[in-house]
Amino acid sequence: MSEESLDRIRDDVVVCRLCPRLVEWRERVAQEKVARFADQDYWGRPVPGWGDPDAAILILGLAPAAHGGNRTGRIFTGDRSGDFLFASLHRTRFANQATSVSRNDGLQLHGVYIAAVNRCAPPANKPTPEERDRCLPYLEREITVLRDLRVLVALGAFAWDGALRALAALGHAVTPRPRFGHRAEASVGPFTVLGCFHPSQQNTFTGKLTTQMLDDVFDRARELANRRSRPAVP
Repeated sequence: MSEESLDRIRDDVVVCRLCPRLVEWRERVAQEKVARFADQDYWGRPVPGWGDPDAAILILGLAPAAHGGNRTGRIFTGDRSGDFLFASLHRTRFANQATSVSRNDGLQLHGVYIAAVNRCAPPANKPTPEERDRCLPYLEREITVLRDLRVLVALGAFAWDGALRALAALGHAVTPRPRFGHRAEASVGPFTVLGCFHPSQQNTFTGKLTTQMLDDVFDRARELANRRSRPAVP
């Protein structure tokens, strides 16, 4: 087998068809589209992680949005959650620009890598436990390959649970299991898992998650990343 790499993981992700329900949904959405994107070609495949290969921080979401990442081919790109997220990453100096509209828009990330627990858009944004578990090995592989990784920022309870499951599969279990909360922190082996409310419109429009709250999470992630050191990986 060739040496593991982010490119190899990406190549495996984009051809994955392990979950029949998700394959049918993502491809149907890509065919039917919505009126505002009727003239665009949808990605309609699993969406790989992306970002800085030397990242100390991994930002973890739930899954691609049906008309966001499933359309653009890049997680959090082309939807309102991404608008809120990347504006914050720009303000906190992790991104070179505040907007994300396509895979070729010039956006670059510095010190962070972005992925999702599930790589296919799920109906009603709700993967089943079986679909989650089939997808988690991709996250486990990314964590292993990101040699400088120290902090996992979990956007929402589903991502928090996925992060803990992936780390447990890699031998970093935590007992008792820490509960999700905004700004909750859990030390797991050489990593810190940092909780954050998801930047969905449900949270941002109601004020449950404000721009300052999200900026504070990323400032805290930088602080934690600078504090922790990861043992050398052979």
